[in-house]
Amino acid sequence: MKCLAIADLFINAAMMDAGLKALRDKGIEVEVREWSHESIEKLQEDNLRIEQEGAEAVTLPDALLSGAEDVDILITQFAPVNAAVFDKLTKLKYVGVLRGGVENVNQQVAKARGIEVMNTPGRNARSVAEFTVGMILAEMRNIARSHDALRDKIWRRDSPNHQAIPELGGKVVGLIGLGHIAQLVAGFLSGFGSEILFYDKYVEGHDRYEKVDSLDELVQRADVVSLHARLTPETENLINARHFALMKNSAIIVNTARSGLINEGDLIAALKTGEIMGAALDTFDDEPLPDDSAFYTLDNVTITPHIAGSTIDAFSNSPKLFSEILLKKLS
Repeated sequence: MKCLAIADLFINAAMMDAGLKALRDKGIEVEVREWSHESIEKLQEDNLRIEQEGAEAVTLPDALLSGAEDVDILITQFAPVNAAVFDKLTKLKYVGVLRGGVENVNQQVAKARGIEVMNTPGRNARSVAEFTVGMILAEMRNIARSHDALRDKIWRRDSPNHQAIPELGGKVVGLIGLGHIAQLVAGFLSGFGSEILFYDKYVEGHDRYEKVDSLDELVQRADVVSLHARLTPETENLINARHFALMKNSAIIVNTARSGLINEGDLIAALKTGEIMGAALDTFDDEPLPDDSAFYTLDNVTITPHIAGSTIDAFSNSPKLFSEILLKKLS
């Protein structure tokens, strides 16, 4: 079998080549090519456009696929796999995406041609889970806003919660979704002495963490609400004004998953009125944030530029992890 792997600035050719060694060891002919960008920012622009508009939104250079018409397996992280790619790679049997989602693949065309699309679940789970805990601490303990003030030589001691700054020990953390990332978050926070609740209609129960039967109950009881669900038509605007009204005034909400899980307008209103204490967000409806975003004006929010899953370990381990998944499929 022949495999074409498309590297990029995050998973470079050397990482890709090393990570796919197991495929070569099994006799698969692997060629690595690189989708070139002048900067990481340019790559991120293309990736964001693909995530928002679909695989057909960005065209790959012809040279990237030249002479690869007979490959059986295509492996990519960010490069779009659209109708033009399928037209050129006529013998393709498998598409492997080195991420948890497959937004960069035209799945309708893949299905019509009998091509199996595979992802790499959990590849950056630890990265996102560690970041989530960091965001919780940053917002509860005012780490980011204090740093920002001190860089301006302001010795800031006040904050939205300065009269009752909490500790994580003994606090109730409500996880929406109990997948791989959420379970890692739960394990980390258990070390802080937090009480873990979760709401996930697809998980029957857990021997260490309490399952609640409704989202309403979770947001009412939690001091910290953290989102870890996938974004689907069912979960879009999963958290909205009704839930903010149910939350404690001292509660914070954290989102390192997809922005569409929260109604952004309702969240901004809840933060402005003090209906909840604060929020920590890594994803937004419009990325990069526009200059007139209300988030820039809020004092009770910690914001980061969609970086929760971006660690060298997550990127470098992805090809190896996918190799294991693919070889199980082929065995």
